[in-house]
Amino acid sequence: MSSATTPADLLADSLAITAPVDTGRLPVLSGALTLAQDADQVTRATLHATSHGVFEAALNGLPVTDSLLNPGWTVYERRLQVPAFDVTDLVHEAPIEDPDAPALRLDVTLAGGWWRGDLGFENAHANYGDDLALLAVLEVVFADGTVQYLRTDESWTSRLTGIELANIYQGQREDRRVAPSAPEPVRVVEIDRATLIPQTSPLIIRHETLAPQRIWTSPSGRTLLDFGQNLVGFLRFSVTGPAGTEITLRHAEVLEHEELGTRPLRGAEATDRIVLAGDPEGEFFEPTLTFHGFRYAEVTGWPGELAAEDIEAVVVGSDITRTGWFESSHPGVNQLVSNSVWSQRGNFLAVPTDCPQRDERLGWTGDIAAFAATAAFQFDVADFLHAWLLDLAAETAANPDGWVPFVIPDLLKLAHHDPEVEAAGWAGATAIWGDAAVWVPEALWNAYGDLERLREEYPGMVLHLRSVEKALSPSGLWDTGFQFGDWLDPDASPHAPADAKADKGVVAAACLVRSARFASRAAHLIGREEDAASWQDLADRVLTAFTGAYVHEDGTITSDCATVYALAISFDLLEPQTREKAGARLAEVVRAADYRVSTGFAGTPFVTWALSETGHVEDAYRLLLEEQCPSWLYPVSMGATTIWERWDSMLPDGSINPGEMTSFNHYALGAVADWIYQVVLGIRAAEPGYRRIRIQPTPGPGLDRARGALDSPVGRIEVFWSTEGADGPAHDGPAADEGFRLEVTIPEGILAQIVLPDGRVEEVVGGSHAF
Repeated sequence: MSSATTPADLLADSLAITAPVDTGRLPVLSGALTLAQDADQVTRATLHATSHGVFEAALNGLPVTDSLLNPGWTVYERRLQVPAFDVTDLVHEAPIEDPDAPALRLDVTLAGGWWRGDLGFENAHANYGDDLALLAVLEVVFADGTVQYLRTDESWTSRLTGIELANIYQGQREDRRVAPSAPEPVRVVEIDRATLIPQTSPLIIRHETLAPQRIWTSPSGRTLLDFGQNLVGFLRFSVTGPAGTEITLRHAEVLEHEELGTRPLRGAEATDRIVLAGDPEGEFFEPTLTFHGFRYAEVTGWPGELAAEDIEAVVVGSDITRTGWFESSHPGVNQLVSNSVWSQRGNFLAVPTDCPQRDERLGWTGDIAAFAATAAFQFDVADFLHAWLLDLAAETAANPDGWVPFVIPDLLKLAHHDPEVEAAGWAGATAIWGDAAVWVPEALWNAYGDLERLREEYPGMVLHLRSVEKALSPSGLWDTGFQFGDWLDPDASPHAPADAKADKGVVAAACLVRSARFASRAAHLIGREEDAASWQDLADRVLTAFTGAYVHEDGTITSDCATVYALAISFDLLEPQTREKAGARLAEVVRAADYRVSTGFAGTPFVTWALSETGHVEDAYRLLLEEQCPSWLYPVSMGATTIWERWDSMLPDGSINPGEMTSFNHYALGAVADWIYQVVLGIRAAEPGYRRIRIQPTPGPGLDRARGALDSPVGRIEVFWSTEGADGPAHDGPAADEGFRLEVTIPEGILAQIVLPDGRVEEVVGGSHAF
């Protein structure tokens, strides 16, 4: 699509269409085009399509794309993506029934997706609208320059399929005995053309497949499958059975009492069903109009005995490329990093969601604020998170109260909650959650150094900070209004996740200083000097108020817990002498807790940073490596393959946390991986986008070696270090430490500063080096 041709231009003469009547069964909308010339004269054919709902398209029976759930999920009222699919090869390959009048038939199945899926939680039943709709044009260009178009209009027809349900939370049900209905005229509906934008977020694709590692019968007689990995996707299979056989697939992340643990799903049924037509050649089932978060599945109704080769799990998610790797001498840490990677894969599906399994799956801003730096190391998220940030700015600008909504897209504004839920008081500008408007661009700037995108993301920062300025007390502190605070502090009741040891005013003010400082830097970078001065002044004023109200002469900070020290140190809020005292006090707090984690969403991403940056490396390592609950390695010891929402989502006796908010795939607490990549492994960006690199590995007790790599914007960076002194190449010079060896590979032409554990600094340019 050329920059001069917008989606609105391409679709200007197309009409939005839907089924004449909504019966609950999914419709297939069909249109045909008789080619003016032979198909072999077609040099380019492109389908531009979007929908209210999600669509799957086929050209003469052949799928036009391997991507799923198009056009994804954005702020539909203001930003509706229009993907473009090159179908030139399909035109050449498509079976032509009449060579004398070659025709192309486009069939498009519509489902509710995120547009109309009764989404949300607490019976929110949030929907964008009642009508599904398709808006499309097939553009066919011939060798002589002639162009033909197949546009959605009144000439299209609608047939009902045997798919009786396709819902993100509830699942997909299909009755293969039901023949398609007779064609009927379509109904013309409206799609606001001003909302149409090119597809900018990566498409959703199938990533890989997993076979069941175990199939067995539960105590209640159920057939259960274990795929060995908590994943996001669906099951698919080919099967032969008598007509009327109903196969039911239920999904869950864990087992409880040796049965499928479905309570954490809350209102999500997460169940797929197929009723067989009895085809002796077999029937293929792949429920691509929904997705589930699961490791385990329960299968009922299978004709005969189910074997591992009969069924597979398909892993789906947005098309983001893996960029970061880590492996060490500690199997638990390796699994922790793997859990972080898998949680990101599963939750980066259209938007960065909190969880992929229960009746929620929303773009919670606090989760990605905590995790953005980790996310940008593990995968190339430049396009994915930039598109989401544009949604954040659009949604915030449309919010009549001016603050960043808690979820982006803000589906909760469409919720139909019970009055008790609506009266809970969750409203207003918030720290961390609202700070996603600043912290996510900061992470992207550091990772990719894209100034133009920073410029595009800057308006969202402004909206957030202006909303916070209005919320400040006369004292200059952010100590009124609703705050999530140090959400999911492990010492809080499972029924009161916002209760925390950390004073919410301390958390909010600390976060505001960080955000205002980066907004100032961003404004300077894009040439907005007045803004830069204004945001720096805000940061300075809030820091002065923070110091006066919360920082005491003995170096303690109000509420005296790990989170407040972690934030004050990591956000550089303290004078050097006070910083040293705060670091020492943080180490005392961590030791007093026997190295068990005592932080929630606010403190967890920063506590190991604060320890290692103030000289308490051993304490940071011991905190990382602790296995008793609560800790990062406790879930690993319990067999976790993704990051849990709660430190104790599963209790030591194998029962699920009694709280009604428990997920086993929730990446926020995996933000410690950022520290593992930058401090343990030692790969850091000395300049945004890794235009200069700093390699600064920090060995500590419990790890003898580490190896990892980053495919950065300037090329691949590799690091290996060992304190074992047994293998590896000879040293180039004197050892940095007794038995310590370091090997690095730097992209060609890039300057790297090597900081060795003894403080010695070397500079190299490109290539492989050993120390």
